[in-house]
Amino acid sequence: MSGITELSELLASMKPVLLEPEFVFCTVAGDLKDYVDLQPKATFIEAEGLTLVLEKNVAEDAQLAFSGSFRQITLTVHSSLEAVGLTAAVSAKLAEHNISANVVAAYYHDHIFVQTRKADAAMLALQAFGG
Repeated sequence: MSGITELSELLASMKPVLLEPEFVFCTVAGDLKDYVDLQPKATFIEAEGLTLVLEKNVAEDAQLAFSGSFRQITLTVHSSLEAVGLTAAVSAKLAEHNISANVVAAYYHDHIFVQTRKADAAMLALQAFGG
């Protein structure tokens, strides 16, 4: 099943959901296989190191350094990976409220990591799209 590509349809039908745990972004040396037991929410290999998105308590227990904590908002609409403008529209809406948007696009949904202290404001901003 392919996702929705039309921006107006995506914005009108997305229903943002705020997940409960706090997440952090960590950078580590080594291979992903060395960190699989931490059950990262997301990973990315960069030239400078491996980025792990972990639940905050997991990172603390593993004594991994991080800066800031974030909450995950999932846009519960099946967006196509070829959709144009969704990330820009969401980022612009959050920027109007001085909220950073760390976006992860997965196969079915887009996930926005926002500062923990601004998560409720982010939800209100995104709900203004009329979803």
